[in-house]
Amino acid sequence: MPKIKVVVVDDSALVRSLLAEIINKQPDMECVGTAADPLQAREIIRERNPDVITLDVEMPKMDGLEFLARLMRLRPTPVVMVSTLTEKGAETTLKALELGAVDFVAKPRIGVSAGLQELADDIVDKIRIAAKAHVRRLVAPVTPSPAASPATQGTTPATPSTPVRLSTEKVICIGASTGGTEAIKEILMELPADAPAVVITQHMPPGFTASFAARLDSLCRIRVAEARDGERILPGHAYIAPGGKQFSLARSGANYVAVVDDSPPVNRHKPSVEVLFRSCARVLGPNAIGVMLTGMGGDGAQAMKEMRDAGAYNIAQDEASCVVFGMPKMAIQAGAVHEVLPLKQIARAIMERVAGAGVRHRI
Repeated sequence: MPKIKVVVVDDSALVRSLLAEIINKQPDMECVGTAADPLQAREIIRERNPDVITLDVEMPKMDGLEFLARLMRLRPTPVVMVSTLTEKGAETTLKALELGAVDFVAKPRIGVSAGLQELADDIVDKIRIAAKAHVRRLVAPVTPSPAASPATQGTTPATPSTPVRLSTEKVICIGASTGGTEAIKEILMELPADAPAVVITQHMPPGFTASFAARLDSLCRIRVAEARDGERILPGHAYIAPGGKQFSLARSGANYVAVVDDSPPVNRHKPSVEVLFRSCARVLGPNAIGVMLTGMGGDGAQAMKEMRDAGAYNIAQDEASCVVFGMPKMAIQAGAVHEVLPLKQIARAIMERVAGAGVRHRI
C-alpha cells in the first residue's frame, strides 16, 4: 500500500520537526514537506499533492483559518488542526471544523516537546482517519455570527406542518465522533424549542466541550450546555458530555437525571458513546430515540443494539453524508438500527417519530 503523504504547516520550527519525526516513524505514512506559513505551504501542496495536512491556527502572513477556507474552496484536502488548549484555541478549532477540517489535536502550551511525544499515537491515528475521510468543497459562507438568533437565519423547524403535542417522556440520544460537531449542529439547529430532551456524547477532549456547547446554544432554539452531575434532564434542552468525563442517565423518581463521573475510558474513549447508550437502554427503554452519527470505530454500536432490544427507535447517518462511516456502519452491522438516513433528513425523522407520524420503513 502507498504511504499516506503528509504536509506539516506550523510556524514553530520545533513543532514542525517533532511532527515530521512522529509521522516518519510510522510504516504507513511519511512527511513529504513542512512549511512555516501558508504561503510556503501553498507551493509545497501543489508540488507534493499530500493526502493529509496538519495545520496550525496562529501563523504569520495568513491566518490558519483563512488558509483553511481557501484550501477547502479550491483544493479540498483532509486537514488535522493543531490547536492550543485555551478557550480562544477551542473556539478557533470549532470554526476550523465548520470550515471542513476533519479533526484536531490539542497541543500543550508548555512542555511542547514532551507533550507532542505523549500525543504521538493520537496524532497518527487522526492522520490515518483523515486520510480516509470524505471532505467536501466549501461552497458558501459557513454559519452566521454566533450572535444571530435562529429566527434570523432562515432556519425552518423540522416539524410536520400540523401542530403536534410533543411527548415530554421521549429523549433523543446522540453519539458521534470524527465529523460529529457539524453533524450535531445541523440536527440541533433544526429542532423546535419544545423538542424532547437531547443527550449527546461527542468524542472530544477536556477544554473544548464548553465552547462547543456555548456555540450551539447561541445558534439553536433549544438550550444547549455541558451536562452537570445530578441535574434533571428537561425537554427543550440538550446536554453534552464534558470532555474527559463519562456521561450517563439515571432515574430519580419520575425524572431522568444526568450522571457525570470520572470512571475509566470505555472503548478507549472518555466520554464514551457506549456508556451513554447503555444507560439509555436501561433507563429510557422505549422512550429513547437513538441517533448514531459520523465517526471512526465502533464505540456505542453494541449499546445501541441494547437500546433497540429495550424498545428504542434508532437511526444511523448514511455513508454519503458521513465524514467517516465507521460508527454508523458498526451499529448497522450490529442490528441496532431501524433506518439509515442522510444527515439532512434526520431531524425531521426524529420529530415525525415523536409526533407519532407513523413507523417508517425498517431495514
